[in-house]
This record gives sequence, C-alpha cells and structure tokens, in this order.
Amino acid sequence: MNDIQILTDELVKFRDERNWSQFHNTKDLALAISIEAAELNELFLWKTTEESELVELNRLKEELADVFAFSLLLAGKHGLDVKEIVLEKILKNNEKYPVEKSKGTAKKYNEL
Repeated sequence: MNDIQILTDELVKFRDERNWSQFHNTKDLALAISIEAAELNELFLWKTTEESELVELNRLKEELADVFAFSLLLAGKHGLDVKEIVLEKILKNNEKYPVEKSKGTAKKYNEL
C-alpha cells in the first residue's frame, strides 16, 4: 500500500467514525478545498514577498494539510489515482511549457 492510500484510508476512517460521509459530496469537497486554500492564502495577505517567506510553519502545515486532506477525499470518492493524475498533468504541462520556450519566464503557454 502506498503512502497516498494510507493517508486516504486514515482520512476515511476519521470521517466514517464521525458519520461525516453524508457531508462529503463532490460539490462540498470541492468547496472545502477552495475554502481551505483561501485560508492558506490568508497567511500571506498584505505581506511583502520577503515577509511571506517567513510564514509561521505550524500554520502553513495546518492549512496545507487541510487542502491535501480534502483533495485526497475528493480523488478517492471518484476512484482517481493521485499519483497517476499528477504525473499525467506533468506530462501535459511538459508539452505546453517546453524547457526551451518557458525556462525563466512566467508567461502562459499561449504567450510563449
């Protein structure tokens, strides 16, 4: 069993012990990811780039964990293999952003 499956299984166990699966429909899991991502962004609100690099690591860990947790639950709900879908996305991005055109620039693929 891989690490991602172990994490997903632990999340499902935690959820099921509390009878929360009734709240974990696709829409609400997607909304939860967005809300937790907003809480992550809040750590950096009104800070300079330099200040943001000094983020409190415990708060960063907590918000990232929430984003990852809901993402794993959503992927699991739909039978998606997280490793597989991330590797597929990397391949797609590799085509859209070839090194020779994208290295050192933040331009979007259609502007390269």
